[in-house]
Order: sequence, then structure tokens, then C-alpha cells
Amino acid sequence: MKELICIVCPQGCHLKVDEEHGCAVTGNSCPRGAEYGKMELTHPTRVVTSTVRCQGGLYPRCPVKTDRAIPKERMFDVMAALEEVALPAPAAVGQVVIENVCGTGADVVATRNMPSRR
Repeated sequence: MKELICIVCPQGCHLKVDEEHGCAVTGNSCPRGAEYGKMELTHPTRVVTSTVRCQGGLYPRCPVKTDRAIPKERMFDVMAALEEVALPAPAAVGQVVIENVCGTGADVVATRNMPSRR
């Protein structure tokens, strides 16, 4: 039996997931909590947030994130790919920095506008 705290909504339900009985979930207040508990044990995913170097930008680094959740086991691969990026300024919010990062199907996008240094 695994115990988790649901992060789907602010309620933070204390879930118990029974792996021996098909990942049956108890403690959830809504169906989304049950889905979260089962997914967290069978196929955990995360949105990766980080920064990349920015060439010629007002600031030396630009914040980025994946546009969708990726398999948790691929997070370190994605972080290694981000270390190799040097984003040229200017950059805009939503601009794709890496397309289909590490074959996950997710794009890495800028999360702030980055003007050029003046």
C-alpha cells in the first residue's frame, strides 16, 4: 500500500493506493484524485521547469518548461539537453526552444520574454 498526497487540486487529499488490488485508490474526494493516484504508481509524469543560457539577452538565463508532462524517468535526459542550449535573444513567451525534447513528444518553450541587451 502506497500513501500519496494528491496534487490535482488544492484540497491535498491523502490517498492510499493498493498495488495488490489493481491500484485501487481510497481517500480521494473526486475522480481526478483516483486517476492521479493510479497514474502516479503506474506511469508517473512531470512537467520540467528550468532555465537555459541566453546569448545577447538582457539576462544571462531564460526560464523554460516542457509544454506537457513527460515520463518521470526521462527528466534527467531533458535536463542534460537543456544544459547544451544557448538561446539567442530576443525570445518570446511560448517560443519553442527544443522541439520534441529527447523524443518525448514535448516541446521546451520559453516562459518569459527575453529582450536583447541594449
